[in-house]
Amino acid sequence: MLRLVSLKLGRLYRYVKLAVLGSLAAALVLNTHSLLASLQRNELSERRFLQLNKCPACWGTSWCRKFLNGQLRLESWGRLRLFDFFNVKNVYFARYGEPREGSRRVVLKRLGSAQELADIDTKICRRATGRGRCDLLQALHATEFASLNGDVRLLTPDAVEGWSDLVHCPSQRLLDRLVRRYAETKDSGSYLLRNLKDSERMQLLITLAFNPEPLVLQSFPSDEGWPFAKYLGACGRMVAVNYVGEELWSYFNAPWEKRVDLSWQLMEIAEQLTNNDFEFALYLLDVSFDNFAVGPRDGKVIIIDAENVLVADKRLIRQKKPENWDVWYESKFDDCDKEACLSFSKEILCARVTVDHNYYAICQNLLSRHATWRGTSGGLLHDPPAEIAKDGRLEALLDECANPKKRYGRFQAAKELREYLAELSNNVR
Repeated sequence: MLRLVSLKLGRLYRYVKLAVLGSLAAALVLNTHSLLASLQRNELSERRFLQLNKCPACWGTSWCRKFLNGQLRLESWGRLRLFDFFNVKNVYFARYGEPREGSRRVVLKRLGSAQELADIDTKICRRATGRGRCDLLQALHATEFASLNGDVRLLTPDAVEGWSDLVHCPSQRLLDRLVRRYAETKDSGSYLLRNLKDSERMQLLITLAFNPEPLVLQSFPSDEGWPFAKYLGACGRMVAVNYVGEELWSYFNAPWEKRVDLSWQLMEIAEQLTNNDFEFALYLLDVSFDNFAVGPRDGKVIIIDAENVLVADKRLIRQKKPENWDVWYESKFDDCDKEACLSFSKEILCARVTVDHNYYAICQNLLSRHATWRGTSGGLLHDPPAEIAKDGRLEALLDECANPKKRYGRFQAAKELREYLAELSNNVR
């Protein structure tokens, strides 16, 4: 009986697949003329495609000259709007050319789906007029994004606290850093909010409220050793970041030696974001194989999706001393039936100096047997060589890191796991 049901489901899947392919083929035939036209023109030089008309309710304008001059071109199928249906995240690959530097690959992001971007307009209109539709540019001046005008000296925690994960619990030190390193102004380097133009100020605040990823990349740049993709610039509602390489997911079945090295790097990233000389703890609230990429030349692991990063200022926590601030916090293991599950309390992340969240997130969602993604299980370190499996140390460390049995066991397991992976990595090089 079960076999009969599975056969019927298999046939149904094939029929649906053929129907979808047939529909695509028909659409291609019916729209041949428009498809050829879209392949020939460069939409990245069109103001409407970039949604430049939305500014200053946009991400910035620092790269508009490059876009409008035709220095960026979408790659292959990215030029066909027919395939936008599958590109839910609105992420595009493009070639960027400089006369003296040649051409290189970049990643373009709208920082949200079409619906999410439409929701931004609706929220701005509702905040200003109480209605869902309005003159967006006029409405902006009746929102909190315009209330922080040229008379305001600093961007302060009470003005933006809770707007997004980045500023769930901001310190003045963090906000000064965001303003000082804001890349969408010609006069970056000053922490004074009033030194920004009105349009730049609104762009910064809207980015902070709706998708702070560009601000994370700017404030914790790769040039200074932070493990994030490099921010390049923006035009309208399109930002450009450096192309890193293939997503971590493509290495799921790579040779064991490679997976060991990548796993060690992931644990090093967890350590760097948790403990660093700047005393900012950057907690990754969304950890999956699609949020990391690997450089093809140097093999370096980089975070390519930084929308959900909570930054806690350890100096401020020590200064304010909230309840249990100096008690080590252990994240609770979440054995849910969904992919990339994480259990955390933002309030606790903001109130403790010593937190194991990043170790937990990397171990549970990427490395251990509890990691599930796209129908697979076993994590990046699945199927170790026989001698390592027999030894049992790796499995024990991964289990304790993901789901600790001892008090503060994850802290110790994470430390030992980093050391053990470094040892394994050196042995195989």
